[in-house]
Amino acid sequence: MTDKTLLHLLCCLLLMTSCSVHSVPKEKVTGTRSPATQKPYVINNVRYYPIPSAEGYSENGIASWYGGKFHGRKTSNGETYDMHAMTAAHKTLPMNTMLLIKNLDNGKTTVVRINDRGPFVQGRIVDLSFKAAESLGIAQHGIARVQAVALGQEEAVAKPGKPPTLVYQDLSAGEFYVQIGAFAKASNAVKLQKRFADSGHTAIIQKDYEGESIVNRVQVYAGKTLQNAKRAENALHERGWVGAFVVAR
Repeated sequence: MTDKTLLHLLCCLLLMTSCSVHSVPKEKVTGTRSPATQKPYVINNVRYYPIPSAEGYSENGIASWYGGKFHGRKTSNGETYDMHAMTAAHKTLPMNTMLLIKNLDNGKTTVVRINDRGPFVQGRIVDLSFKAAESLGIAQHGIARVQAVALGQEEAVAKPGKPPTLVYQDLSAGEFYVQIGAFAKASNAVKLQKRFADSGHTAIIQKDYEGESIVNRVQVYAGKTLQNAKRAENALHERGWVGAFVVAR
């Protein structure tokens, strides 16, 4: 199969009728006993609850952490990265999503707030701050198997006479891309970008700093739903682009 045919198939996939976006339904807080995994967490005087619906985000995978050489740099949402704050980077979750992270090897848990993008490594689902990694016992090992669960927030003002409701973020909608390559040389990134652009795709080059080095990441626009972006990722995997993965901007 030629590159032209491959890119045409991807283009057809991305132009399919978009699937409707389903927000996670609000769940009433009742007096019934919740499972242990639904234990609420209070962060900065705000109460958060693990999302009980399968439509919410819950994923098992590898967590890593980033620290010293990124400390003081700008994060993807414009904040200054503080390796001693309880934050994390994720490829697709909306900024300020609160995540419950559980280390599956030792049972330790912590809560982090998403304020950055990454980790740009296939197979890793979250990049923790040093403090978060330390609290989970990951700092010395570098990586660990974790479970990540998005948290819903209790409505700030409950209506008189009615129980409070949980408010969830829509984790399935946004601007999604599939990263197809990363290069130290900008010229190599431009060549790959051109191959996809010539076939009618919106392909961009995202420049990131890793220490003193610049990484040129080639990313192809994959639509406004995570479901379609995942389909595009899978289509690329099946056709030899084994390193492709979904990111959000």
